[in-house]
Amino acid sequence: MSNRQPDRPEIAARLAAAVGRINRRARTDSAALGYGIVSALATIQREGPLRPGDLSRIEVVTKPTMTRILTELEQRGFIEREADPRDGRAFMVSATAEGIAAVERARSDRTGIVAELIAELPETDVDAIAAALDALERVAQGARTQQAPTSGS
Repeated sequence: MSNRQPDRPEIAARLAAAVGRINRRARTDSAALGYGIVSALATIQREGPLRPGDLSRIEVVTKPTMTRILTELEQRGFIEREADPRDGRAFMVSATAEGIAAVERARSDRTGIVAELIAELPETDVDAIAAALDALERVAQGARTQQAPTSGS
């Protein structure tokens, strides 16, 4: 095995392509809720109640996009608005029981789809995916400064 440094641009390109394809496959088979709606609803469930502007920053979408998402969530009965106790002109959103149930269904559906995608992989591939999960979760959370533990050289 060579001591050559990993080709980070190539790894980034392959990772982006693979994650994109997995997400598209999981979304294609999933129910009526789109990924952006489920993501926003899950954030509201986890972090809420939230102001719409804070939610749009967390979800990295524009305020008009978030307004559309919140309108759909409210029409489906998945969120409720309440006055912001710090600013009477603003409002906060929180998940309803129906919204929490919808997040759980969507997670379960996506988990099942991904489980089917990896079901036929050889055990060594599943082990490799499992070994990469901690690093992938750090990437997903935007943790740029954390270093993985190093093994003895």
